Amino acid sequence: MILLVTPSARSQECAQALQAATNHPTHTAPTLQAAVSHLREQEYLAVVVDQFLLEAEPDESDQMLQHLEGAFPVYVNCAISGIDRIVREVRSALRRRQREEGIARRSAKVAIWCELRESVTAMLLSCDQALSAKELPASAAERIHAIHDLASQMRIRLEDSEEA
Repeated sequence: MILLVTPSARSQECAQALQAATNHPTHTAPTLQAAVSHLREQEYLAVVVDQFLLEAEPDESDQMLQHLEGAFPVYVNCAISGIDRIVREVRSALRRRQREEGIARRSAKVAIWCELRESVTAMLLSCDQALSAKELPASAAERIHAIHDLASQMRIRLEDSEEA
C-alpha cells in the first residue's frame, strides 16, 4: 500500500494514477497528523510526502517520520511536479526498495550460513563418529541417522541459498 500525503486538490487524481501505475492500493492524507493516524493503523510500502508539508509543519514531520517503520519515504513537490513525474518517482523508489530488500535478504542468508556452517559440520561429524561406534543399539542408530539426515538437509538448503 502507498500513502500520499498532500493537501493538494489533485490528491485523489494523483492517488488513482499511483494505484494504476504501481498496482498498489493508495490512500491519501491531507495533513501530516492524518498521515500519522494512517501509519499507526496500517503498514505501507511507500509514503509519498509533499515537501510543502515538511517545511510548513516541521514538528509534525518529525513525528510522521518516526512512524514510517518499513515504509520508504518519497519526497515530492506537488506544486511544481506533475502527476506523471510523481508516478515516475514512486516507481523508481519502489524499484530501489525492492533491490535493497533483495540485497539485504542475500546478506542475511550468507550471514546465517556463516553462523551455522561450523555447527552443521560438527553435527555431521559427531553423527558419523557415533554411528561408527561398536555395539550401538539399533534404536540409537536410527535416531542418529535421522539427525544426520536432517543436518545434511540443512547443509544442502544453506548451500542452495548461498548460491541464490
